[in-house]
Amino acid sequence: MEGIIINSLDFPVLTVITFLPLAGALLILLMRNNVLIKWIALLTTVATFIVSLPIYTQFDKTTYKMQFVEVHPWIPAWNLNYTVGVDGISVLFIILVTILSTLCVSASWKAIQEKTKEFFISLLIMETAMIGVFVSLNIFLFYLFWELTLIPMFLLIGIWGGSNRIYATIKFVLFTLAGSVLMLVGIIVLYYAGGKTFDILTLSNAIYPHHLQLWLFFAFFSAFAVKMPMFPIHTWLPDAHTEAPTAGSVILAGVLLKMGAYGFLRFSLPMFPYAVKLLFLPLLVLSVTAIIYGAYVTLMQNDMKRLIAYSSVSHMGFVTLGIFTLNQNGIEGGMLQMINHGVITGALFLCVGMIYERTHTRMIDDYGGLSKTVPIYVVFFTIFTLAAIGFPGMNAFIGEFLIISGAFKANMVIAAFSILGVVLGVTYMVWLYYRIVLNEINPTTKSQLSDLDFREITTLIPLVILVFFIGLQPGVLLSYMHVSVDHLLEHVSAENLEVYDSITLFGRYLKEIIGWV
Repeated sequence: MEGIIINSLDFPVLTVITFLPLAGALLILLMRNNVLIKWIALLTTVATFIVSLPIYTQFDKTTYKMQFVEVHPWIPAWNLNYTVGVDGISVLFIILVTILSTLCVSASWKAIQEKTKEFFISLLIMETAMIGVFVSLNIFLFYLFWELTLIPMFLLIGIWGGSNRIYATIKFVLFTLAGSVLMLVGIIVLYYAGGKTFDILTLSNAIYPHHLQLWLFFAFFSAFAVKMPMFPIHTWLPDAHTEAPTAGSVILAGVLLKMGAYGFLRFSLPMFPYAVKLLFLPLLVLSVTAIIYGAYVTLMQNDMKRLIAYSSVSHMGFVTLGIFTLNQNGIEGGMLQMINHGVITGALFLCVGMIYERTHTRMIDDYGGLSKTVPIYVVFFTIFTLAAIGFPGMNAFIGEFLIISGAFKANMVIAAFSILGVVLGVTYMVWLYYRIVLNEINPTTKSQLSDLDFREITTLIPLVILVFFIGLQPGVLLSYMHVSVDHLLEHVSAENLEVYDSITLFGRYLKEIIGWV
């Protein structure tokens, strides 16, 4: 296969970190003691994180080619191999998964009191599925891991969720499956159109007819847009977040939403460049609509988890805006913001979960004066609030700056409207902060509040470190992306279609589709 570098380490590092959590889940299956189950889950996630570290220390930042590649025959009759590898587009998401999975185990230490074994098994299977999505270089394998994430998340929400969990989990499953079925059809068509192969690199280098690119783009778009989720198919997200346990919300916001954006980078841009350029302007408009709409709806929320959930719609709008600017700043900013959003939103959901364990309410009006009752908690919440609004020196600032600068290169009108989303983002986070931290103390919940303990503090500290490290040294993360993003843009720009031509062609195709319907 072209475009790969065979594993430079002496052991199959990607396979190990992918299936180590699954091995931990199988070990937990044999256990009966809840304390031992928790420790095995924690040690498994920590071990997965440690084993993944050589990927970053040995990663070659000077090449766009896939690294640490493993190829093993799987189903010869289908020309199907087990192939895994990482490049500058996928490598950073692995460390995001391993860190958040470890913190989710820590956050669930006391919160989960029923069906403890089943909970941590589901969490570890979820980690295997998420890592598998980001390392797969075979589209069939990618789809298996993509669908596998659905099962443990279904269980996490449906069993350990809130009072309305059944409605939320069924809605989540129906939306996700609807998009995935269309993607499966697209995979089958792509298999034959690309020369009867499931190899992602081979399929990315193939040339497809323009009409086929357009239909395949919509087939994959249906799955990626639902997973992100993009406006207007975002309505499953607030319900899923609200009803999910804390760990489920962290995984959902921190990683699962990023899988949709990763799909655009791994499949849509390299495989369907004509369709991406043709739909360039509608995609930017859709992204900025999500930014403004998500931020506006967030202002009206009274439930802390729903507020953070709707803010994710706005933040992921920034991610897609960056990706579809089709320039270096925008795409790198979008990728960096995916990591930033996972860190910040994961941290905010952890903060909400920690205080919910004490008061059993998420309603903003039930709080107030936290600065006087739980000062240590407020220190952490203040840091993550400032990070969420893009305060200079913190991680979200550089991501938003790159995205908006890339948007100005792509379309100045769209970029100008996106700034409104930044303003609204500051407004809803400051309004939230004022109501729960600086407002008058609510006597109902005051007696139930106690400050963070050692376990909770150590759970939040790694995210604080990431907030400042990425904010002050963004070049460390961006250096992994540069060459891969350069190569991706070269591939996309090889499709010679100017924006004005794309507007004309899009109008013509739209008329054809309307006439066909």
